[in-house]
Amino acid sequence: MAGVAAGAVAMVVTLVVVLKAGGGAPKRLPAELAGADPGLFTGWGLPISRLICDTAGVATVGALLAAAFLFPAAGGKPGAAGRRMLRWASAAAWVWCAASLAQFAFTVSDLIGRPLPGALSRHNVSNVIDAVPQPRALLIVAGLAFAIAIGAGVARRLDTSAWLAVLALGALLPVAMTGHAHGSGGHDLATVSSGLHVLGVSAWVGGLAALLVGGRRLAGRELVTAVTRYSGIAGLCLVVVTLSGVVNAYVRVASWGALLDSRYGNLVIAKVVALVVLAGLGAAHRRFTIRRLTASPGRRRPFLRLGAAEVAVMGIAIALGAGLSRTPTPASADGAATDDPVVSILGFPMPSPFTAGRIVTGARPDLLFLTIVLLGAWLYLTGVIRLRRAGASWPAGRTVSWLLGLAVIAFATSSGLGPYGRVLFSVHMAQHLLLMMLAPVLLVLGAPVTLALRVLPTGVTGTTRSARAWLLRVVNSRWLAFVSHPVVTFTLYSVSLYVLYLTPLYGWVLRNHLAHLAMMCHFLVVGYLFFWLLIGVDPGPRRPSYPARIMLLFLASAVHTFFGVILMVSNEVIGESYYRLLDRPWGGSLLDVQQVGGGMAWSFGELPSLAVLAALFFQWARTEERHGRAKDARMDSGEDDEFEAYNRYLAGLAKPGRRPPRP
Repeated sequence: MAGVAAGAVAMVVTLVVVLKAGGGAPKRLPAELAGADPGLFTGWGLPISRLICDTAGVATVGALLAAAFLFPAAGGKPGAAGRRMLRWASAAAWVWCAASLAQFAFTVSDLIGRPLPGALSRHNVSNVIDAVPQPRALLIVAGLAFAIAIGAGVARRLDTSAWLAVLALGALLPVAMTGHAHGSGGHDLATVSSGLHVLGVSAWVGGLAALLVGGRRLAGRELVTAVTRYSGIAGLCLVVVTLSGVVNAYVRVASWGALLDSRYGNLVIAKVVALVVLAGLGAAHRRFTIRRLTASPGRRRPFLRLGAAEVAVMGIAIALGAGLSRTPTPASADGAATDDPVVSILGFPMPSPFTAGRIVTGARPDLLFLTIVLLGAWLYLTGVIRLRRAGASWPAGRTVSWLLGLAVIAFATSSGLGPYGRVLFSVHMAQHLLLMMLAPVLLVLGAPVTLALRVLPTGVTGTTRSARAWLLRVVNSRWLAFVSHPVVTFTLYSVSLYVLYLTPLYGWVLRNHLAHLAMMCHFLVVGYLFFWLLIGVDPGPRRPSYPARIMLLFLASAVHTFFGVILMVSNEVIGESYYRLLDRPWGGSLLDVQQVGGGMAWSFGELPSLAVLAALFFQWARTEERHGRAKDARMDSGEDDEFEAYNRYLAGLAKPGRRPPRP
């Protein structure tokens, strides 16, 4: 508790200092501008409510992560420490909800330029919600925090705790991905990097705070298990926070001169220093305190002391972030005027005319998918290495297939296809086909779940649920059985195309960067689910027979072919208002580009289907061969019940009297 209190004090002091130094502290406006002055109450209330909101969100996430993944459990239910963390999470979520509503009120007052409560008229609130994304995000967060508070208060199972933790992490994103990132040059990079940064910080800080608060009542070995698990999470969070912070600084500061000469840049440097200190404290944890705690579980004081210092520094970093949100940024990394409608929509200027070479030279990294690719490659290769060190083998073809699938994802999202896919429908369709039809086939053949089940330790019954147990829980869950049902999977894979492209939804998705990311993730996840149903080797819910799978593949191919034909013959431009707004000065007409995309959907879409069909026949033949060998072995050993029953049936036919039943 001392560490948490120290962190709270450090946050408040740091926030005041940052606001004063960064120019974000409230000031009284001159008399001639008094009509646009929200007042000192709003001026101080806005950053303070932001700090409380951030802190409560971090505390909620940490308590739920501890209850679900760090602290002891038995029979699928949290232990005493886990139940205590659920109560903490519920209380923190109530504070989170209230602070979000308060921040919403202060934001309306600040934008309208009138003090509270007069600013909160129905007209003002309606106008602000319609015009500015951040107030809408705050209302969404308040609603999610309300649901989390109720859920954590009644939760009694680990599965519920885990779902609430995922929901809490998601509730951090709406506010994080607006603000400075929205509508500015480079906002496509800033939006994702801000989201990753907040997720990493929250899991890192919240997890440690939960350990300090709830770990005091854990038995020695239970604390060792919790600390060891948290150490792995913290290491991953450090990498995510560092890389996303670098991208954020690049987008918002843009040059070394601005970093050194601007107040915003100076505060970024202070945050970097705090991050370096945290990395050093984390290294000290791994090198000294965790080893000592493992050797002598009863000696927990060194760990608690160092953890308290770490939480205090983390509090300073969070306060720096809250202060930075009120500090003007010096420039955009793209160097483009943010009043350019193309920049405000895309986050970057209109690219040069598209050529094959621009696929390489026009590359623009997509942070979300690059993170997925790098993390997926690291986890998979780590599993293969551990498996081989244990003396077991793993097919090289599966490793190659997995890495090729990740390479296709990186190529589709972070090469020149990324930016050009936002302005050319034909390039967008190429991304669609790569993410929905090629990458999933390669990833499915890599069998990542099978590898994980072979590598992950089984854990000890009656203690914290192991990672392997969580994975098996997901594989055998009812919701996975539902979404992997052939009818549901076929609907998601095929019918969703018509819903997306042949309705106004497509134009809205292209205008909203988060919705665009969700669309790309949808392509990848639905494609993976569909091809796992057809040719996957990983365990999961029961799948249909091979003839049914082949029929399902033919149906999906026919639906996609018909979709391509619709695009080729249609005289109506899909997403026309969006493309007209971009006003692309080069290339063919909108309809010509759309027809090229339709031709790609019609022709290229058949190639992966042929490969999958070949894989299906190959797997079917191997399955029949294995069944045949197993049957021969049973016959040779005299254990083939089916063969013996058939012999008895034939013998019964030879006897006079009643006809024997068929086996």
